[in-house]
Parts: sequence; C-alpha cells; structure tokens
Amino acid sequence: MASRQNRRLSRDTRYGRYAGGPDPLAPPADLSEALDAIGQDVMAGYSPERAMREFLRRGGRDQRGLDDLARRVAEKRRELTAKNNLDGTLQQVKQLLDEALLAERGQLARDTEIEDGDRALAELQLDSLPPSPAAAVSELGSYDWKSPTARQKYDEIKDLLGREMLDQRFAGMKQALENADDDDRADVQAMMQDLNQLLEDHRAGTDSQEQFDEFMAKHGEYFPSDPKNVDELLDDLAARSAAAQRMRNSMTPEQRDELDALAQQAFGSPDLMGALSQLDGNLRALRPGEDWGGSERMEGEQGLGLGDGTGVFQDIADLDSLAEQLAQSGPGSDIDDLDLDSLARQLGADAAVDARTLQQLEKALQNSGTMRRGADGQFRLTPKAMRQLGKNLLKDVAQKMSGRQGARDLRRSGAAGEASGATRQWAFGDTEPWDIPRTITNAVTRTASTGRTGAGVRLTIDDVEVQETEARTQAVVALLVDTSFSMAMEDRWVPMKRTALALHTLISTRFRGDDLQLIAFGREAEVMDVEHLVGLDAMWDKGTNLHHALLLANRHFRKHPTAQPVLLIVTDGEPTSHLEPNGQVFFSYPPDPMTIALSVRELENAHRLGAQTTFFRLGDDPGLARFIDGMARRVDGTVTAPENDDLGVAVVGSYLGSRRGGGLFRDDDWGGFGSAFGRSG
Repeated sequence: MASRQNRRLSRDTRYGRYAGGPDPLAPPADLSEALDAIGQDVMAGYSPERAMREFLRRGGRDQRGLDDLARRVAEKRRELTAKNNLDGTLQQVKQLLDEALLAERGQLARDTEIEDGDRALAELQLDSLPPSPAAAVSELGSYDWKSPTARQKYDEIKDLLGREMLDQRFAGMKQALENADDDDRADVQAMMQDLNQLLEDHRAGTDSQEQFDEFMAKHGEYFPSDPKNVDELLDDLAARSAAAQRMRNSMTPEQRDELDALAQQAFGSPDLMGALSQLDGNLRALRPGEDWGGSERMEGEQGLGLGDGTGVFQDIADLDSLAEQLAQSGPGSDIDDLDLDSLARQLGADAAVDARTLQQLEKALQNSGTMRRGADGQFRLTPKAMRQLGKNLLKDVAQKMSGRQGARDLRRSGAAGEASGATRQWAFGDTEPWDIPRTITNAVTRTASTGRTGAGVRLTIDDVEVQETEARTQAVVALLVDTSFSMAMEDRWVPMKRTALALHTLISTRFRGDDLQLIAFGREAEVMDVEHLVGLDAMWDKGTNLHHALLLANRHFRKHPTAQPVLLIVTDGEPTSHLEPNGQVFFSYPPDPMTIALSVRELENAHRLGAQTTFFRLGDDPGLARFIDGMARRVDGTVTAPENDDLGVAVVGSYLGSRRGGGLFRDDDWGGFGSAFGRSG
C-alpha cells in the first residue's frame, strides 16, 4: 500500500498558467460595445436591466457570453450520459471471476497430486455455479482453491468491492486503498465508526468543535478537502452520498440486486455495508435538501465503476447547477452567484475567465456611471450613458452623410458661423475661436513697449482677440414622431428613436443655442424628454393625432418669437384622430374630414409663425404619399421618403439644411442633401 503521506493533499509549489481570473495585462472591458448593444435593446423596448442581461448572455465580438457557457455545459452533460453505462463494477467482477475460474480449472487439469475424487468434486462445484456473478462469488466463499492465482483473483473481487463501496462515499478511496493490508482496513473501519458517532452527536446537538478537531486530527488523511467544521464535512459527504444514490436509482433492478448481493462480500465481511448504511442514514437526516431521488439514462459503451460513476453523477449535479446559474432566470438571480470554481472544474480555466470577465463588465457598467439603480431597484441608463449613446448614433449619421452625400463632417457643426476675416478683442461670453497670430502679436508688442523683454512674453486677457463670424440664426426645433401602432408593426420604432436621440445629441452638443422639443403623437400627443422617448415601449393604440402634435409644436414656437422655427414631422400614416374643444380625443378610420381640416389648420398656423417644414414619409403607400405631398405644398414644405435605416440621416440633414442661412452650409452643400433625400413640395 502506498504511504499514507502520499495520500495527503500535495502542497508542493508548482508554476503554471495564470488562473486567478482575467489576464491582468489584458485591455479593459469594451464598455462602448456593451453600451451600444444595451442602447439598441432599450430603444427596442427592453428595460435597461433586461438589455444589460441580454448583452451578458450574448457576449461581444471578442467576449463569450453566458449563452455560450450554457451551451458548453449542456454539451458536456450530454457527453457524460451518452458515452457511459453503470455496469463497470459488475463487468470487473465478472472478469476477475472468469480469470479465477480459468486458473482454477487449469490447476485441476494439470496438478497430478490432486486426488481424482477431490478433482471430480471441485470440477462439479465449478460446473454447478449459478450464472449470477454475485451468487457465484457467494458460493465460492467456502471453496478450497487449489490455484494460488485463482485465490488471488477471488480475493481481488472482495478487495475491489470494498474499495468501490468506500469510493462511492469518499472520493479517491479506491486508489488510496489499493494493495491495502489488514491494518489499513482496520483503520478505515475505525474511521467509519468515529464518523458515524460524530454525525449522530451532531444530530442530537451534543457535538462540539473540539470533537470535530479531534476527529480530523485522527482521520484527516481521508478528507483532502480539509473541512473546517462539521457542516463543511457534511456538505462534502452528503453531496457525494446523494450522487451515489442517484447512480443506484439509475441502474436496472437486476444491476441493483447483483450489487447488493456482492456488497456483502466487500472486504470479506458485511460489516462495511452496515457502517455505510448507517452513514447514509445520518447524511439523509442531516441534509434532506440534497437530491436523493434523481436518476439518469446512461446507455453508453464505457462502463463506470461505483466510485467513478458517483463522480460522474456529482459532475452532472454540478453541471445542472451551473446551467441554472447561467440561465439567470430565477428571482434574484445575479451573475456574481456563478460558481467559478465549479465552472473551471467542469469546463476549464478559460470558461471561468470568461465568466469572471462578464462579472467585471457588469460592475464596470454600473461603476462607470453608465447605469444606476432607481428608487424602484431597477437599472436606469444615466444621462452620461444617453450622451454616449447619442454620440455613437450621431457618428454613424455623420459617416453616412459624409460617405454618401459629400457633406461636411458634423464635428464642425455648431460653430458660431463662417469666419468673416475680421477680429476683435475677446469679451466675456464669446465662444468664437481665438485668432492666435493676433493674440501672440499683441502680447509681444505689449511686452516690448514696457522694455522688459528679458523677462519673456506672458499672455494677459487683454491680448486675446477672437475671429469675428457671420451671425448665426437661432433655431427653435420641433421633432414630431409618430408613435401609432403601425410604426411598431412595420419595424419603424427603433429607427424613430435612434433618429430622435441623434438629433437631440447634435443640438445639445453642437447647437446649444437652439431649442429642441420632442413630441410623440399616437392616439394623442405628448411632449417627451429624450430619456422617456428612448425608453418608450411600443404602443399599440390606434390613432395618429397630428393635430394635437402640431398644437404642442406651435406653442413651443410661440415661446421663442425671435428664433427660426423648424418643424420636422416623421410619420407613416394619415391623421386619424384630433382633439375636441373639450379636450377629448376623437378617432375615426378612415380619416374624418374634420380631423384632416384641423390638422391642416394647425400646419398653416406653423407656416404663419415662419416654420420651415419637412415631412419624413415612411412606407410606400400611394395614398399617404399624395396626402403628405398636398400638405407640404400648402406650407412650402419639403417631403423626403427615406428607408428606415436612413431616417436619421434624413432628419439631421434636413435640420442642418434649414439653418444654411446662418453660414453653416453653402448652397452647393445643400445640393448633396437635396438629391439624396428627394426634395419636393
């Protein structure tokens, strides 16, 4: 038997691949990719928390997500049940028995010293053995073996059964007790007796930490997991004992009967089975929550011994637990609850690294100010996240405009106007760019006039001159977006929200002097802030209340009498509802003449306020096209008919084009927009 010291957990230092988590030298998690994906889902109607969970499930370009880990867990589980069967120990017993009988028959045939009568009796005993290996092993218990080899094989059966039975409850015992002698078996029996006493005292509430420490000092070599108290010891033992029971439940009745009969021969005595049965009873009573009743169909070709099979059933239990953790479907599920040690044990260190990276990504999204929990405990996108998402959308719009229309880079948008060539001294509140040559010249001239050139040149505020620019007209903008049910049905909901956020970002970052109001109109209209609109779920109420939306837009225009009104209307249907004088909503389909008349009247009121109007018609309905073209002609407006993906480009381009009088765009710049978006009216 191997030295008991060799059975102890090795504590030698080893060097290997770093396994403490993600590579500490790897770049940080890509929050921009995560934010963009979360933003898309939020605009599609997901809550920010669900959108974050969905990204963690999908993963990113270079990051495996929870779904991929769950797929690998399911594949390993299928592999374990498909390739293994549960008769490994029975097959080993049968093979040893066949070898013992073959050796014994050979000895009887060639040993001339055996009396003929004894030989005939022995052969008769061997020939009359029952076909059941368990029954045959039992009958051979009193047989007088003539062959030393045959006796050795028979003793190996009893030794194998004892080691397998112990290995079912104590992982690694089969190897530890290989070539065990009587003293080793006596030590095991003593350990079993002390263990059962400890557990029974624990059931009665009379145990103590000192009793546990004394038990571990005496028998700790059999427990390499090094539990620190009785509860930790119970957790380990109960999990494996329950796996052994599930393995037994999965066997056929014939297999169970054979093993039960063979078990009585373990170590040549039924005492071991009595001690194990007592242990199982204690564990069931102390850990009733373990799965003691499950089973699996295992019909593969690789036979499992009792110990190895119990380990496989423990692996299956681990995999089932991991699958539940990775699903994140239970109440209060948290990605931090993932058992990284179990994941590494079942799928390898790379899987644990992927999971840890996802945990850190979730924390980074929260700690970076991208997401925060509201008073209701749910995650919300922060204003910082909205700004970043808007910048990404605006960048996408700029690339499309730059590549397809030849327009200027949007980064130049928002300047005070085209430089006139003149300069003036800086005054508080000026946002025009400095004229660097004039500013430096002023500083040098002032320094020279004082005669202190040796002290160097220092700028003062009086030296600064700025470039004069042409005056830029302030705009008051109303973006009216259709939120009727047809927008959701035709997959126009997300493009609409992307467009609103892109325009809001452009105006709030580049044209801060302009005033944008977002107005959503379905059955009735409502002024919304951008966070509300971006998070708006698809609405399924029938009604397109352009009349109410125009009333709100005109009220917005009247609050800014000195600004240039810009009216942008995104819709895919004719007006089908309006506000009555009493404030009630009237709906009718086909559109009622009164609804049309009231909508036209408010559109003309906007025109009288000086609004430059652009319709963005979604869809290819000829009737809608005729109606909107007619509306646009009444107010000298324009109509574009972009595809869903081009809506943002069309709206941003129209807004910039409406401001070309302020010097931002020359007339030849507008030619690109006009040809791309199809001006009409």
